[in-house]
Amino acid sequence: MQVIQVEIGFYSTNCYILYCAETLKAAIIDPAGQEKGLLELIEEKNLDVKYIINTHGHVDHIGANGAIKQAKDALILIHEEDAPMLTSYDKNLSIFVGKGVLGGVADKLINDGDIIEFGNVKLNVIHTPGHTKGGICLYNEKEKTLFSGDTLFAESIGRTDFPGGSYKTIIKSIKEKLFILPDETVVYPGHGEMTTIKHEKQYNPFVS
Repeated sequence: MQVIQVEIGFYSTNCYILYCAETLKAAIIDPAGQEKGLLELIEEKNLDVKYIINTHGHVDHIGANGAIKQAKDALILIHEEDAPMLTSYDKNLSIFVGKGVLGGVADKLINDGDIIEFGNVKLNVIHTPGHTKGGICLYNEKEKTLFSGDTLFAESIGRTDFPGGSYKTIIKSIKEKLFILPDETVVYPGHGEMTTIKHEKQYNPFVS
């Protein structure tokens, strides 16, 4: 699995383009915006984008959903609990940042334990509520790689003061669903720098 990280927008959201080196089948995690640049990168790599995967439905993770779906005929995937956020300015919080952003209608609702496949790449869906009710992480078991959305950051966690958030729930999600992964698992978060499960177990002040 090849990983391209692109930092997007005012909130410095990490968008990830994942692809199979053998087949060039691809998925995009959290295309926050800058669709022109993302599409140029996709074309440059000659990627066949199958899926747009939203780790949750907040405005800073869904902005380029529609443009990429239209250009590449990709399917939008999101957890069922967060799907209504894609089509609501209020629920995705875009109304509060001065502009209305919609993420399109979900093509497929994903749940805990689902497997998303493109080419030879498999991502396991891990439901990790707490930042939002339908927040998810995506785990590639073969390469021990986790895309943690806004659930787990380097020595931090996602905010829980938005509607649907819960501090108790996000801590439970991290301890019971993420900290059981191998220590060497590399974590690609929705914002900020990469980390590892081992490092977060030892140094994350919110969870230790």
